[in-house]
Amino acid sequence: MVAEWWTPFEDFLAKERRYSAYTVRNYRQAFEDFYRWLVGADLWERGLGQLGSREMRDFVIEAQRRFDRRTLHNHASGLRTFFKFWMRREKLRKNPLLGVPLPKLEKRLPQFLTEEQMKLLLTGPQRLRENEGIDEPTAGRDRLAMELLYGGGLRVSELVGLSYGDIDFESGVARVLGKGRKERLCPLGRVAMAVMVKFRNEFARESGPTSPVVVNAKGQRMDPRAVQLMLKRYLALAGLPLDLTPHKLRHSYATHLLNAGADLRLVQELLGHSQLATTQVYTHVSVARLKEIYAKAHPRA
Repeated sequence: MVAEWWTPFEDFLAKERRYSAYTVRNYRQAFEDFYRWLVGADLWERGLGQLGSREMRDFVIEAQRRFDRRTLHNHASGLRTFFKFWMRREKLRKNPLLGVPLPKLEKRLPQFLTEEQMKLLLTGPQRLRENEGIDEPTAGRDRLAMELLYGGGLRVSELVGLSYGDIDFESGVARVLGKGRKERLCPLGRVAMAVMVKFRNEFARESGPTSPVVVNAKGQRMDPRAVQLMLKRYLALAGLPLDLTPHKLRHSYATHLLNAGADLRLVQELLGHSQLATTQVYTHVSVARLKEIYAKAHPRA
């Protein structure tokens, strides 16, 4: 009976909405947690159609003991989509989460590295190579992965999905598939392109159109978890916080662009954000830079 509710919804997410396997997994985790709560509260047998706002408020209150606020909001968003899906297919008459209040989200500013910290991080593979900590192909691969995350502002899923055929080597621009299978063009930068060409020419086993750019020791496409573990190695080497993820390199990319005067809408396009508000979270770090420029340039500063 559980599969009857979940499997068609999973197909919808993967095939119609074209969500990544990572996103579908998050939706599944939200559904499975909700299912366990329903069973524990003796509500599953009554049927989803019998749920109302009272039951959903109880779920939210109980879930706050197990999840932080952001995770709870993400789970609630997934469940809203789930209920809407079955309403459109007329298996449910209402969305029981509609109008149910959620705890307010704390405003979290994105973590990012300064330009000096980024430089230190990016020299890690070469320093480790010089100390014979890794071989030259691995050092080249690790440097390339970090240069693409920072130089192109790529998500880790976009990085591991990148193939040589996606890259225009003359213009230095990559065609990537972002969230919801949306395609966008990403300038990769002079340095990242130079590192890529060197790696391709000296170490790549395959470099055809469908060959992955970032590979593991077997020459296969690297997976996101391996990229995360690789980054932690260099964070430790640079004395930087180990909780920084590959996504924080994307935050650093956006922050540094805005600090240098890039237009907000341009950064929105480069990041592949559908809403400008999503990009505006990075502008907080630009305020300090604006004040600095004002203090140096304005006669009344």
